[in-house]
Amino acid sequence: MKRTEPAPPLQGAQVPVGIGWRHPHYAELLQRQPAVDFLEVHSENFFAAGGAALTVLEQGRALYPVSLHGVGLSLGSAAGLDPWHLDQLARLVGRIDPVRVSDHASFARAPYGPGAEALMVHASDLLPLPFTDEALNVLCTHVQQVQERLQRQFMVENLSAYLSWRVPVGMREWEEPAFLAALAERTGCALLVDVNNIYVNALNAQLQGLVQDPIAACRQWLDALPAHCVGELHLAGHCEVNDAHGHIVIDDHGSRVAEPVWDLYRHALERFGPVPTLIEWDTDVPALDVLLQEAARARAISGTLAPHLQVVA
Repeated sequence: MKRTEPAPPLQGAQVPVGIGWRHPHYAELLQRQPAVDFLEVHSENFFAAGGAALTVLEQGRALYPVSLHGVGLSLGSAAGLDPWHLDQLARLVGRIDPVRVSDHASFARAPYGPGAEALMVHASDLLPLPFTDEALNVLCTHVQQVQERLQRQFMVENLSAYLSWRVPVGMREWEEPAFLAALAERTGCALLVDVNNIYVNALNAQLQGLVQDPIAACRQWLDALPAHCVGELHLAGHCEVNDAHGHIVIDDHGSRVAEPVWDLYRHALERFGPVPTLIEWDTDVPALDVLLQEAARARAISGTLAPHLQVVA
């Protein structure tokens, strides 16, 4: 298959910009071959040993670098990693040779039921971790296990959280950036910074009366991370729900990137340098051209900053 719209080679401090490649766009992207720098897919969608989906992924990998982004490793689960899940991920990594591999600082897997009769269940959601020493130890152990199995550096993403933990009095509770920085320092992993997640958390904290200025809180969050730890940035849309059940902002990946998130993206680039950037869109997926427009905007923003961006070692 000949590529008709080749992506221009990266020069200087230009930022690689990719898009999430979802089922509605499989055929169109392969046919058009637009100028994006990489594709991102959800790892779990390709765990089958064969089939049409894996064939499509291999066709895409022949044209573009691919980033594998997982949602099911449950890195923070005290019950340990699921060996089957890690086996499938390792097989997929060996087959695709992705440019990056990632998952979330969350848990979803836990025993349910009494004693020896307990069943291991998966919540099918990304549940937040308490930012305690114990949770950090569990997370570090599992990230190291993943890196050893994959024989490559892994990336861990910050979460948009809708639950919080009551940490016992006297137990140390880390700030999230310090918690993630400690994870990167102890394991050698990289951090995947989702800028929209930071903003969503700040908006929800504002609704609870915990934050007065969400933008200032987000800038402080970004500034607290060591720049050399960050390996990728994510941008996405969010929605606000205000009904009889309550008022909350949700990271739904179902709309264009909001203007405040674009402003925070500029700040993140100035802070972290020319970090690969992904446009995510997972619900109400629009025409492919809409994603390409968002990617073009990310590239334009990074282009205006390029003379001032430096690669962080």
